[in-house]
Amino acid sequence: MYKPIIKPFLDFLAALIGLLLLSPIFISVTLLLFIANQGKPFFFQKRPGNNERIFSIIKFKTMNDKKDTKGNLLSDAERLTAVGKFVRKTSLDEIPQLINVLKGDMSLVGPRPLLPEYLPLYNPEQKKRHQVKPGITGWAQVYGRNAISWEDKFRLDVEYVKNQSFLLDLKILFLTVKKVFVSEGINQAGQATAEKFKGN
Repeated sequence: MYKPIIKPFLDFLAALIGLLLLSPIFISVTLLLFIANQGKPFFFQKRPGNNERIFSIIKFKTMNDKKDTKGNLLSDAERLTAVGKFVRKTSLDEIPQLINVLKGDMSLVGPRPLLPEYLPLYNPEQKKRHQVKPGITGWAQVYGRNAISWEDKFRLDVEYVKNQSFLLDLKILFLTVKKVFVSEGINQAGQATAEKFKGN
């Protein structure tokens, strides 16, 4: 009852209320990133969702598009703007994903949606992470976010899929708020973002 009916309803209701309450912040961050990123405040990228269905995720754009003399994008650390660094540290970059929740592509809680290029790299157990909708936050996020290994992330994702419940979702949301306030696990050591998954 919870997974097919109650959870989607609560997701929609919470996302709608969240967007209304956070609209002043949403508008302010949009304007700041519009200036910092030469008119591009949002970042759109294809991600696999439930049953590996591809959708477009919406996030605030925290990195600019600066390139080197050969036309290649600079490293993530070099492209991370001052405004973007603050937005990422405070997890404000996740706010636009409430739109994805309203559209039904995502849930508030679930495994984070990763890159489509990772799909062939998962082993059968890791593929189970796509048996539910991806989430804005998840079990792996409250246990380290980008600071833990890919193997640990996937283990926690599958653990969530197997034990999904209302109480577990509440626990993850509570721990997420705590994580945001202490800004833990945002980056891997020596990285501006998480290192890419290269397979098992």
